Amino acid sequence: MSDVASASQRVALVIQYLGTHFHGWQRQPAQRTVQEEMETAIAAILGDYTPLHGAGRTDSGVHAAAQVAHFNYTGPIPAQKWASILNTRLPDDVLIRASAPVAPDWHARFSALWRRYRYSFYTHPRPNLFIHPFCWHYYHLPLDVSRMQAALTPLVGRHHLAAFRRAGSKRQHSWVDVHEAWVKRRGSFVHLEIQASGFLYGMVRLLVGMLIEVGNGKRSLENFTDIWVNQRREKVKYSAPAKGLCLLRVGYPDFPFPKEVWFDTQPFFDFSQEGITPP
Repeated sequence: MSDVASASQRVALVIQYLGTHFHGWQRQPAQRTVQEEMETAIAAILGDYTPLHGAGRTDSGVHAAAQVAHFNYTGPIPAQKWASILNTRLPDDVLIRASAPVAPDWHARFSALWRRYRYSFYTHPRPNLFIHPFCWHYYHLPLDVSRMQAALTPLVGRHHLAAFRRAGSKRQHSWVDVHEAWVKRRGSFVHLEIQASGFLYGMVRLLVGMLIEVGNGKRSLENFTDIWVNQRREKVKYSAPAKGLCLLRVGYPDFPFPKEVWFDTQPFFDFSQEGITPP
């Protein structure tokens, strides 16, 4: 047997998935998960179970535009070929954008410097089936994006965000380094993006669930800030729907993929001319 065939290799993957019919990323008994689908496909190729390590554990129903994962294998398959090979075996709601070799100590989770999420709202009063799986259809009250941004801005920095942490987390603390947070309107759509070193369990959906009340005028800026600054978790009642949330990308100091593979691969919907008859 050649040295190439017998040497252990580590390969990194950039993965997209539609979270609608998945019970999250992490393998769970009797549930369909992305990790389980991926590991099943890899095992069918290698002939043995091989663990797959992801950059983050998205919840049930949450999408990913550029999730990152890695696994080790022994054999002659070039690392760059794994994307095309896996795509022939994976279901239609999972896609490998690219694969590449990485160093033996490179880790999809522990080598990551930050994660970035996008949350999308659709505010037109009429529903639209083609965007329904990817947005919270919120049309009940107008959303003041400037108020939402004013509430988000103080979150940038290192803060104790226990107010936005769901029960059941195994993380030992609730400190989060938020690098960037903004919200913008594009026609009938409102998009929120937040980037941080890491995220608490359920953090973004709890944050959005309370931020929507700032945007519709039901909650003051002062009250919003008081709740998270003083860790008043009992005041955070609602979690935004999972379908509006997408893991947008993950950042690394030494990433083997070109920007076109992983940067902004969830397209923006743009219905700025919605309702206007074309010429």
